[in-house]
Amino acid sequence: MSLGFSFNMFSIQSPKSQILSRTCLSSQFINQTQVKSAPYTLSDYHVNSSQPFKLGTSSKRFNPITASTAVEATTSSFRNKNPKDINILVLGSTGYIGKFVVKELVSRGFNVIAIAREKSGIRGRNDKEETLNQLQGASVCFSDVTNLESLEKSLENLGTSIDVVVSCLASRSGGVKDSWKIDYEASRNSLVAGRNCGASHFVLLSAICVQKPLLEFQRAKLKFEAEMMKVAEEDSGFTYSIVRPTAFFKSLGGQVELVKEGKPYVMFGDGKLCACKPISEQDLASFIADCVLSEDKINQILPIGGPGKALTPLEQGEILFRLLGKEPKFLKVPIGIMDFAIGVLDFLVKIFPSLEDAAEFGKIGRYYAAESMLILDPETGEYSAEKTPSYGKDTLEEFFERVLREGMAGQELGEQTIF
Repeated sequence: MSLGFSFNMFSIQSPKSQILSRTCLSSQFINQTQVKSAPYTLSDYHVNSSQPFKLGTSSKRFNPITASTAVEATTSSFRNKNPKDINILVLGSTGYIGKFVVKELVSRGFNVIAIAREKSGIRGRNDKEETLNQLQGASVCFSDVTNLESLEKSLENLGTSIDVVVSCLASRSGGVKDSWKIDYEASRNSLVAGRNCGASHFVLLSAICVQKPLLEFQRAKLKFEAEMMKVAEEDSGFTYSIVRPTAFFKSLGGQVELVKEGKPYVMFGDGKLCACKPISEQDLASFIADCVLSEDKINQILPIGGPGKALTPLEQGEILFRLLGKEPKFLKVPIGIMDFAIGVLDFLVKIFPSLEDAAEFGKIGRYYAAESMLILDPETGEYSAEKTPSYGKDTLEEFFERVLREGMAGQELGEQTIF
């Protein structure tokens, strides 16, 4: 899930999935990061390097011959196959980035199996027919990634092995329970089910902001990343690629139509508190697809940003006014306003626990208002645009031009909480 933060009446739009990136930080740095324990105890999971990764206690398992044979075969040969013979399982296929990943993998000739809910999209507004239309070229399997038994049964019914799992799963809201349910538990279900179906490579769409984990979804993502890396350490036949992108275009487009209507561009502080190297959904999908076969991306954490220099909110606003041919008009909001609101919510949560998510959303908004989506140098503690890799060709200016012409249709950010 990615989080888009917009300044429309201080609305925090909370799918986080995607305002992020970083350079190849070592797994040692990740392991040194303090990760909060999950609210869910999943200690019954265990790893046996000679068998598929699976639950210690489970109801129905895959036929061990099918699973173990598939692991041996895919480990030694899937990168040598023709794309049409490589089976790729995509989780989070109907999400903002997931749809583009499916399209990119299909265009490269892979055999794509997309997992989707029967009611997908924001607030479950898409039915099966709409989902099938969105994921043309892929075989769509309707299942529930939050239920391991259901997911395994769905994959078993497909009657085929899996070579690679690509997970674009992300909590839509960033709420506490939702983050652990999706960013950790559902991600882990996809690893377990994929491994038991023979998958020997896992491509994970993560987020660059986990470098400085102050939020629940960041802790949930890090916990899963650490467990997946441990699987690879104990089983040489299993590999992973962790992709941590910078900000998505859509998360920076919330004010385009407002400014077009003559309203000021809103930013916190002087507009220079943070910066990012925004990346388009197409370019990110292309990079994720590269991770399927590229051996130089095996067992690595892969930060990635879009082309060009890092941009602050001030510079983003200046681009927008230039495209509109208008004199820049900014509204600078003290960051202390958010600190005050968060303090109030934290106090109220002690009395009204049901406000837990509201307090978390406030912290998410505060985080993106002040923290850069760039590589965080562990030695200096500073964000570095120079160390943040660039990829692709689409620019934020081109995106703004398109939105000014066509509007933000299709760029919805999901559920939102209004302050």
